[in-house]
Amino acid sequence: MITAYITHPDCHLHHMGPEHPESPLRLEAIRARLALAGVLQQTMQSDAREATREELARVHPLRHLQALDKCVPEQGIVTLDSDTLMNPDSLQAARMAAGAVIRGVDQVFRGQADNVFCAVRPPGHHAEATDAMGFCFYNNVAVGAAHARAKYGARKIAILDFDVHQGNGTIDIFKDDPEVLVCTSFQYPFYPWRYLRSEWQNVVNTPLPAGTGSGAFRRAIEDDWLPALHAFKPEIVLVSAGFDAHRDDPLAELCLEDEDFHWVTRLAMEIAALYADNRLVSVLEGGYHLDALGRSAEAHVKALLGQPFHG
Repeated sequence: MITAYITHPDCHLHHMGPEHPESPLRLEAIRARLALAGVLQQTMQSDAREATREELARVHPLRHLQALDKCVPEQGIVTLDSDTLMNPDSLQAARMAAGAVIRGVDQVFRGQADNVFCAVRPPGHHAEATDAMGFCFYNNVAVGAAHARAKYGARKIAILDFDVHQGNGTIDIFKDDPEVLVCTSFQYPFYPWRYLRSEWQNVVNTPLPAGTGSGAFRRAIEDDWLPALHAFKPEIVLVSAGFDAHRDDPLAELCLEDEDFHWVTRLAMEIAALYADNRLVSVLEGGYHLDALGRSAEAHVKALLGQPFHG
């Protein structure tokens, strides 16, 4: 497998204050762990490019993009909501994060890579069409999906989200869209408190009670996601890779292990191999315990490379 690794130094420029869990240290933890394990060196590394206004506007109305631009401070930090803050470089970082997924989609459709991991921040899956929230400004995975549709004519796009929080933004953007299947597992009941009921045929919600461990998680994914994915037969698989369902993560109460992220990545890859000529693009979402985040990302990238998990 040729696995691309896409990131950008500008993703480090966004910060929301010294106490905020979604910090630049997250990307440093991932890079350090992948390098130490010898995994990073086996990937095809490249820099993200900025998403253009036109690319963002496929999922976020222009008036919303303009309103966000007006919020950017000249200095210091401004608050959009209790979780989501912005410094002068935040939207530059967010454009790079969304642009990384676009570059990844280009790579898999052009045959330059089999699969891609975008190690970027800020995350995106809580960003709704007209609402920045939950540490997110632009919906990175949705921007990538819209690019696959606009540039490559993809008509069956699967988005698999295994973050501990539901991908409400992705649902908001694609609900009732027959060309996009959204599968999202999450602790329930829990933030973001919206879209938690499955009211749309193209959305597969997998709510998990606090304390859910490996066995119950894997059974739920197999029972809920696999029938929908086999029926849908996606042309590309996009992954919102949140590692905050790890038992060590401080923000939530699911109890997954490093190896579960290898397992769910392999499952996504098997769907991509069956129906999508291996095309899979993954983008970082949550994960706030730095050591667990590094280990989980290593398990994820090892799976993408076709390597076994070694704990």
